[in-house]
Amino acid sequence: MTDARTVHAFADDALADHDAVALAALIRAGTLTTAEVVDAAIARAERVNPAINAIHIDNFDAARTQARRGAISPNSVFAGIPTFVKDNTDLRDQPTQHGSQAVAPVAAKTDSSFARQFLAQGLLPIGKSSLPEFGFNASTEFMGLPPTRNPWHTGYSSGASSGGSAALVAAGVVPIAHANDGGGSIRIPAAACGLVGLKPTRGRLVDIEAARVLPVNIVADGVVTRSVRDTAYFFAGAEQHFRNRKLPAIGLVEGPAKKRLRIGLVFDSITGHATDADTRATVAATAALLEAQGHRVEEMPLPITAQFADDFSTYVGMLSFLVSSFGQKLFSPEFDSKKLDNLSVGLAALYRRNALRTPMVIYRLRRSQQQYAKAMKSYDAVLSPVLAHTTPTLGWLSPEQDFEQLFERLTRYVSFTPLNNATGSPAISVPMGATAEGLPIAVHLSARHGDERTLLELAYELEAIKPFRRIQDFAPA
Repeated sequence: MTDARTVHAFADDALADHDAVALAALIRAGTLTTAEVVDAAIARAERVNPAINAIHIDNFDAARTQARRGAISPNSVFAGIPTFVKDNTDLRDQPTQHGSQAVAPVAAKTDSSFARQFLAQGLLPIGKSSLPEFGFNASTEFMGLPPTRNPWHTGYSSGASSGGSAALVAAGVVPIAHANDGGGSIRIPAAACGLVGLKPTRGRLVDIEAARVLPVNIVADGVVTRSVRDTAYFFAGAEQHFRNRKLPAIGLVEGPAKKRLRIGLVFDSITGHATDADTRATVAATAALLEAQGHRVEEMPLPITAQFADDFSTYVGMLSFLVSSFGQKLFSPEFDSKKLDNLSVGLAALYRRNALRTPMVIYRLRRSQQQYAKAMKSYDAVLSPVLAHTTPTLGWLSPEQDFEQLFERLTRYVSFTPLNNATGSPAISVPMGATAEGLPIAVHLSARHGDERTLLELAYELEAIKPFRRIQDFAPA
């Protein structure tokens, strides 16, 4: 579109404004072909990516070939639906650079374990989406390179670390894209871009190889979508590939539940920094909507103290330290630690100063799972902000700035989502408001371990009460 602030690719083509479930149904019925849908997605990508810079590498030619070959299982949930895979996940014959200039573009020899579960649903990658270096930042920005931009307003951040995937889905390039979350990286970009983003319970999906060796596995994979049902169908389809028998099955959730719930309400985080007025108002309005539907909503205390924020920061610093120290073994001999950005370098230095605390940090983070479970005995779900303030302008979280300033800004901004990563509990971001500039504001719903079903049912209910805003309603194509 021509407005320099808002960019989208919605058009009268094969994709139209369908979600992935609708497109898959049209392909199965023979109304559309996979080739038509893939061609439309590639055309949309070529039209808007120069403005949003969300594609790390394209796979257009191979995707066209695969679409015409018809090698996609016709019985899978999303057979023939074009998508993007985040560039920290291996796809065979594609390089994985983790958003870092320090990592050489070496082609992966095979699909990662999660990629196999993802692709088993018939999704067809047309490229890999951008992320900030190793997913450490909450904005998809880089040193010396253009940032990924929010399609709702290109002067603002698309969030992170799955910022490229979120920007592409919000802009209408594809209806669903891969995301993963080590501290909020599904939910934060979903919030920034007006999408649905569910971080599942630890162990719900196939773990990535690296996560299996972490002392506390904080990483979860998933998707970002424009509709609740696309997310619901994704998790139902994923269970057909792998089902963790230690968790209750989610099954296919197709709408709200009749049961009324007791919902805890949290406005401010344990960091001591108050939530901004726009975000607080959106959470309060959502609480009122839920109460009007018969749910019981009441303020509740958080099950952790301010120590948690320091422990989580130290743990992320440890991950950065491991990457910077052992990158040649973790990635390839060509890894160059001198090319790491200021955030990665600063986090590693932060860990070195606190390394002796590691055993207690790990102990407390592991204990947080029990603390959370105990607190949730009294509640079916918790409503809170996703982030402490609305989406910042580009540059506010740039890795080009001084580490101390960037780190302080990050800890103020990302103060709600990390708890669910440490505890392994599920949480979802749902778009429920907007700033004066038209940027999305989301709310955060958390549930008991293994209870993604309740989160999806609540998300369906909110979507029905207050349909999600559409970017194409605010600007012409």
